[in-house]
Amino acid sequence: MHPPSRRLFLQSSSLLLAGGYARTLLGADAAEKPAFASEPSFDPTALFCTWQQDPTTTMTVQWIGEQGDADSRPIWFAKSGTDAWRQQPFASKGFPMTAKRVFRSELTGLEPDTDYRFRVGLDSAEFKFRTMPAKATRTLQFVSGGDAGIGTHTMATNKLAAVQQPDFVVIGGDIAYENGRNPGIFYTFMKYYSRDLRDPEGRLIPLLGCLGNHEVDGSYGKSRKEAPFFYAMFDGLYPETGYASLDFGDYMSLVFLDTDHTSPIAGEQTDWLEKTLKEREERDNLFVFNHVPAYPSFRAYDSETGEGTGGGNRKHWVPLFERYNVDAVFEHHDHTYKRTHPLMGGHKSDNGIVYLGDGSWGRLRSPKSPEERPYLAMVDEAYHLSVHRIEGAERFHVALSDTGQVVDVCSTTKRAHKRG
Repeated sequence: MHPPSRRLFLQSSSLLLAGGYARTLLGADAAEKPAFASEPSFDPTALFCTWQQDPTTTMTVQWIGEQGDADSRPIWFAKSGTDAWRQQPFASKGFPMTAKRVFRSELTGLEPDTDYRFRVGLDSAEFKFRTMPAKATRTLQFVSGGDAGIGTHTMATNKLAAVQQPDFVVIGGDIAYENGRNPGIFYTFMKYYSRDLRDPEGRLIPLLGCLGNHEVDGSYGKSRKEAPFFYAMFDGLYPETGYASLDFGDYMSLVFLDTDHTSPIAGEQTDWLEKTLKEREERDNLFVFNHVPAYPSFRAYDSETGEGTGGGNRKHWVPLFERYNVDAVFEHHDHTYKRTHPLMGGHKSDNGIVYLGDGSWGRLRSPKSPEERPYLAMVDEAYHLSVHRIEGAERFHVALSDTGQVVDVCSTTKRAHKRG
């Protein structure tokens, strides 16, 4: 995780303390039930939930709007089934290249595995979310994918994702395809996500993002300022770099990597990765997400020389994945569906790591065959998402096409771990 001082800065840099709400800076309990409007008249646009830290006791609520929309509008929230309402103001920052603002409020001190309801001010509709459990005492389910955009297939995949009732969604880069230059495209993606990613109970499904080349003006080897929209929305989790980790109690950790878009693969990121994985190698579920694949299903790869797509990953990261007991790696960028064999050092091994994904939430290409790429166990030309279901020591991974057809099914268990 990240130093508290930086996180606090991000939370408090532009707090809206308008009207009589200044006294509620720290989200103190309300003295009485708020006088909510009987007919909601305010609709916060591109509203979604995400996390900056502990998903079992926090939730971050974000939306995009005009500065005036947030005047005298703190977030009001309460545990579902109660009227113990609390309020919390929003921090705001500019939504790049526009006059709009990004509004963010991190709710803390929440109860694990609990439904909450909230409103943006007194005049919005009521929304809902659920925190993650403190222990893995129930089935856990999340959805992953990558390379989305704003086309019709993306919307179909969005809606399919919501039907799965996941605890959260991870999109592993190339989220909107705005190339760091077009705020309208990124804004449209967020509006679609806000509209479509609500489970059958009406809860907002939290979104976690990973950086890809189409978030960056220039794609590779750039600074954070060339990825303005991604960092405007997700710098709560990524305050300083393009890589981060997120821990779910003691039962699951997600590690997000930057495949040389705003952070070089070698050097500081690899050093950070080794430390991060070593600290979590005994975690029951340890998953890595990155955009450019170590084992591509479409782009160039030379099995003899090791040259081609993902060479930096294979050189610097794959040995750490294998050494520190990573359970699965979710990759994207190639616009296909792929599942590798369990791999150690690029070769099939019963005690190896499965690499899943290849990013076809809303973009599509024809994959290479397993005969052409022997590390591939399964490929398909299908718009897809993957559903990951954790039941005790077992993990089930199901790839679904945008029409709901099953593309592939596999299961994984914790690997026998021998430190090299």
